[in-house]
Amino acid sequence: MRIVTVKMPETYLEAIDELVRMGRYSSRSEVIRTAIRELLRRELWESEASLEKTKRKNAKSKVIEVLREI
Repeated sequence: MRIVTVKMPETYLEAIDELVRMGRYSSRSEVIRTAIRELLRRELWESEASLEKTKRKNAKSKVIEVLREI
């Protein structure tokens, strides 16, 4: 994995820390990875539906296949 620096509001960090305190996740990193994975699935699957309608294939469809394996 690679390290990525992200700026976010303090309230987001407080909420993330609360999820960790509750035991729902083991770390801030796990919370953020989960959130990003779900965002990518939602956004790219919506794009995939449009692509299937027009029968076009492009790089996004390859990314979608990888995300399905996650």
